[in-house]
Amino acid sequence: MTMQNETTHTKTSALALAALGVVFGDIGTSPLYTLREVFSSSHHPMTHTATHVYGILSLITWALILIVSIKYIVFIMRADNHGEGGIMALLALASRHASEQSPKKRSIMLLGILGACMFYADGMITPAISVLSAVEGLEIAAPSLHQYIVPITLIVLFLLFAVQSKGTALVGALFGPIMLIWFATLGTLGIINIAQDPSILQALNPSYAIHFCLHSPWLAFGSLGAVVLAVTGAEALYADMGHFGRFPIRLVWFCFVLPALLLNYFGQGVIILHNPAAIQNPFYHLAPSWALFPLIGLATLATVIASQAVITGAFSISRQALQMGFIPRMHIQHTSESTQGQIYMPRVNWGLMMATMLLVISFGSSDNLAAAYGIAVTGDMIITSLLAALVFHEIWKWTKLRTGLLVTLFLAVDLTFFGANVLKIPDGGWIPILIGVTIFTLMLTWKTGRTLLYKRLKNEDTLMLPFIESITEEPITRVAGTAIFLTPNTDGIPHAMLHNIKHNKVLHQQVVILTIRFLEKPHTQLNERLKVEALTQGFYRAIISYGFMDNPDLPRDLAMCPLHGLDLQPMETSYFVGKDILIATGGVGMALWRKKLFTVLFRSAETITNQFKLPPNRVVELGAQIKF
Repeated sequence: MTMQNETTHTKTSALALAALGVVFGDIGTSPLYTLREVFSSSHHPMTHTATHVYGILSLITWALILIVSIKYIVFIMRADNHGEGGIMALLALASRHASEQSPKKRSIMLLGILGACMFYADGMITPAISVLSAVEGLEIAAPSLHQYIVPITLIVLFLLFAVQSKGTALVGALFGPIMLIWFATLGTLGIINIAQDPSILQALNPSYAIHFCLHSPWLAFGSLGAVVLAVTGAEALYADMGHFGRFPIRLVWFCFVLPALLLNYFGQGVIILHNPAAIQNPFYHLAPSWALFPLIGLATLATVIASQAVITGAFSISRQALQMGFIPRMHIQHTSESTQGQIYMPRVNWGLMMATMLLVISFGSSDNLAAAYGIAVTGDMIITSLLAALVFHEIWKWTKLRTGLLVTLFLAVDLTFFGANVLKIPDGGWIPILIGVTIFTLMLTWKTGRTLLYKRLKNEDTLMLPFIESITEEPITRVAGTAIFLTPNTDGIPHAMLHNIKHNKVLHQQVVILTIRFLEKPHTQLNERLKVEALTQGFYRAIISYGFMDNPDLPRDLAMCPLHGLDLQPMETSYFVGKDILIATGGVGMALWRKKLFTVLFRSAETITNQFKLPPNRVVELGAQIKF
């Protein structure tokens, strides 16, 4: 029993250290810019009086407690989809009991898509503001280096995105120790400065936040647009839950990360009260002059790790969105043989890089970028609360009263922060809105277009069983081997087969009508992945089911066919896939411009051969022009 306890303790410690390096990077680098944005921003000028400093520190403290500790750590993280978290997992969970074609299902899907779009917008801004904030420390250490801040930031970002194809396995082991040092440094710097004025700890009392809001309501409301920067990254706690588990994340948060953050914020509060000149960058003024350059280096490493976590999250959510049918097929490269979740998506990576670098060049400083930060984060928090309400009531079977009370509390906080960030729209807050609307339009167009195309093709499909009966009456020349035809319709004959019969006038001895389904759960068990039904005339109907976190590999999974009575010889098997050309026409379903956009997305999609790891020399593509 003792050895078992020691093993469990060792495993938990390892997961906790790994979680520290991956999960908390974003929220852990918020002290670099949060208080600076509150007190030095031109959007809501604020003096460094004790009332304002204590009020802001109290607001930050209780934002961390209410949003991160209570909402996400205590409640949202319990809403796991077979152990997985994140907006797409929550979407799948919330829509579990909704019928496929119901308005409720559509509304939930739209909410999920919008949440994913907010995540992408956040993923573009986070690396830009984080790395910029760290590099701006050079200006404190040596003001003459000001002109090099943006170029250095761009170089760091380029290197960060350039190494993504190598995977995180090589540097992953360093993430935990580096972030351990980072959070220890945050806490230590905070303690050193709090020791100069321990009375600052009175701001832990929520009465200071209440007093500030009651006596300066407009100023307090405007400041919330910057206070929310302290909780950015809360979604990562939920999104990465599947990698580390609920308990290690909770343990690290309450025992180490939350205390370190609060100590650092309160240390900065002391600096602001006693050294007004430090308002321009209170974080770096926490350290003595001799420690500035090491602190800048450590901060840069921490922000790179924070950015890495966001980029990895973008890859993960993109794969989930792809397999749930919200974005076109893209090339997915697995960067680890042992860890399924470590993937690399070139299009997502380079798209994020270009957007991030463009933001750095356009805004030029983290202070300007802070105006664009917040809308996406608070929008995502609102959507999470709404989807969670469905889970609480329909999955957990909470009463409407219990669900309503808790979700009303969540939404009251979320909407207040969102409203404060709306004030920043003219100063840059429109950026994440534009990004979100653009991605939302693309995702919705792809989802709707796929549905329309499927219905169009299904209406023209020849039913399978009558077709097989017709072969009995009018035999077709059969050739040796097995032909596998991919189709989304389990009851129809694939168009590729009809083209093959029309032009080549032959059928293989064995014909497998294969449908791939992606389920609204992260993973499928091996015993439920493949189903085979033997028909007549050498025809078989097969269905392979994947979860949205699974790695599709048809040859690997079809190797289980002999267990289901279907003998497949890999070197005698050919895969037939459709290769259609779409022509957009006017009519019902979508506007013509959206149909044209869908055709562009359709042409840009990764080939089925690559997506499902088919052997290229065994694939035959057949198709025709389709007007829709």
